Amino acid sequence: MKRRVLLTGLVSALLAACTAATPQPTATPTPITVPSVQPTAPIPPTTTPVTANLTVKDSPINCRLGPGTVYELINELDAGENALVVGRSEDSAWWYIRDPGNPDGFCWVSANVTETQGIVEELPIIQPPVTTVTDVNLRVEPNRIVINCNQFPQTVFLEAEITTNGPAFVIWRWEASTGAASNDSTLVFKESGPQIINDYYQFAEPNEYWIRLHILSPNELTEQVNIPVNCTP
Repeated sequence: MKRRVLLTGLVSALLAACTAATPQPTATPTPITVPSVQPTAPIPPTTTPVTANLTVKDSPINCRLGPGTVYELINELDAGENALVVGRSEDSAWWYIRDPGNPDGFCWVSANVTETQGIVEELPIIQPPVTTVTDVNLRVEPNRIVINCNQFPQTVFLEAEITTNGPAFVIWRWEASTGAASNDSTLVFKESGPQIINDYYQFAEPNEYWIRLHILSPNELTEQVNIPVNCTP
């Protein structure tokens, strides 16, 4: 009985010794992250747009869409009237000004008929505007047909007035409700204003027809007329 007690005590002592000898895990330190500081880019200085002042010399002058007499007239300035110049043409023959008659608009005046105050050589060069077709009017004669049914085909004559606001190459074609279409054609505008084109079309039977002038370039526009064609036996 004593031997069993001794053995039991010895085993307990050995277990206690092993437990005491087992190393305890140590806590891992948490790294401290230091935020990086990004360099701040320098703010560029604000530049003031170059401008000049303008005075009309002796008589009223035209203010146009672009730098030249080939452009559409936008406004007129009276003799002695002042305006702010914000740009110039490449040859400095025309000034790009804030339109006195339209605070939100701009137009061009000839340098020959004005006097300027300021360093006009430093004004920015402004490119001429892109010109467009501004109006299309189409007429057909006759605009209504009533005939005997044995009088076909019938011919109608077309007249179209095309207006641009400056020099342009206008590409156009005719289109009809029958599915017919002309070849594309080009009309050359050397300056702003209207030009007229004429053509004709034939109908072979009664119907409700339409004919359209289709402007393809420099911008797209269409103008259409309806032509009722009726017949009686």
